[in-house]
Amino acid sequence: MKGHWFQTVIDSIAERGRELLGLQHDAVNKRQLLDLCQQLLRGQGEASGIALSQEILYVYNSFSKEEKLRFFKLLAEQFDPDLQAMQSAMTKYLESRSAQSLVELTNAIEAPRQELFRRLNLAPGGTAKLVGLRADLLRCIKDHPELIAVDADLKHILSSWFNRGFLQLRNIDWQSPAHILEKLINYESVHEIHGWDDLRRRLMQDRRCFAFFHPAMPDEPLIFIEVALVKGLSSVVTGLLDPHAPVLDPKQADTAIFYSINNTQTGLRGISFGNFLIKRVLNELTHECPWIKVSSTLSPIPSFAAQIHNWVQGKTPQPYSTNFDAVVQRHAESIMALATAHGLDVTLSEKAQLQELLKQQTVTEDEALSAILSELALVYLISPNQYGKLNDPVAMFHLSNGARLERVNLRADMSTHGMASSYGVMVNYLYDLNDVEAFHEAFVSRGKVMMSDALWKKARQLSVLHNKD
Repeated sequence: MKGHWFQTVIDSIAERGRELLGLQHDAVNKRQLLDLCQQLLRGQGEASGIALSQEILYVYNSFSKEEKLRFFKLLAEQFDPDLQAMQSAMTKYLESRSAQSLVELTNAIEAPRQELFRRLNLAPGGTAKLVGLRADLLRCIKDHPELIAVDADLKHILSSWFNRGFLQLRNIDWQSPAHILEKLINYESVHEIHGWDDLRRRLMQDRRCFAFFHPAMPDEPLIFIEVALVKGLSSVVTGLLDPHAPVLDPKQADTAIFYSINNTQTGLRGISFGNFLIKRVLNELTHECPWIKVSSTLSPIPSFAAQIHNWVQGKTPQPYSTNFDAVVQRHAESIMALATAHGLDVTLSEKAQLQELLKQQTVTEDEALSAILSELALVYLISPNQYGKLNDPVAMFHLSNGARLERVNLRADMSTHGMASSYGVMVNYLYDLNDVEAFHEAFVSRGKVMMSDALWKKARQLSVLHNKD
């Protein structure tokens, strides 16, 4: 109710400002947008500022993709810092080293477009519209690297507005507003929600769903996590997703499985909420269900199959290529026997034969191929790339967040998507509130991948430990 009242006041002020400025949507020439932006930066009045920011965003949202690109280029060219002013401020600071000269230097370095973004936020719904604007901008950057500075400025602004201290954690259940529930269906990108019955099962008493919201976007979940309360560590995702699975009494559960985490706003890419969300959810579950002893994910390996394909094509950098090659050398006889048994082209390389075998669902039940697949997955998960980082983004996220690599699960997701992305392999990352900080420090400071004893032993046998201390 308070939010509605406040929005009504803002709308009223904006309309009064439009009247004062003589603005009419249909009368604004799109080519005048640059003038409106400059007028907004020069202005001091509150009503006129709100009206101008509203008008600029209205016109921007009417643009085609090509017109939006031209607008971004204007932001890059016309709203960069003044080079002469920066040089003058730097000279003054180097001469005096005073606090005042430092303030002046800081002000000179800041691009005027940062203040433009701040003022655009005055518009009704301005925050959400700027998040959408950045989503458009990110789609342009790959082909237009000259826009990187514009994105850096907008990301800097959004990072401060979406500081963790502003985020609100909500438990979403079947009684939540319908428009919020509908957005869960639309935003779920890890395990598709097939309609309302499927969603209803995911929100029953043995399931939990938590989301972060921002006061300026109260109807938009920024990120949400789905949790299943189960008995034992889940190694197959099918049971967690089955809409007809029997409902477990939560008090009979001993394990919380985080099986889906979804960022919903493209315009907030690079502004991390996930690590903070998991820790908040762990604390919530500890208080709500103190009998739960284990908290773990059942996570995908989204680029595993693509990495294997690159390796077969000779496009995989060290040390992945060497480590994958070593797995093939250890199992060369088994690969040849399986390839012959399944009628594969014997002229193909062993790597290519292995790739073809992995694509066949029935073959992955073979004990020898399962051993090969588990070794390849472990190599992929813990071998650093040429930059000293792990290639798998999910592993990087959870390990840097203080989790432990607990178990590699074969035939965990045999869906079409699961086979295409990772040959059905999924991973358990275990979270223990007593260890997360120490494990986080070990990973980010020394690159040490924390693993279960079984995986640690296997990694040493394969000689692919990320850090051997």
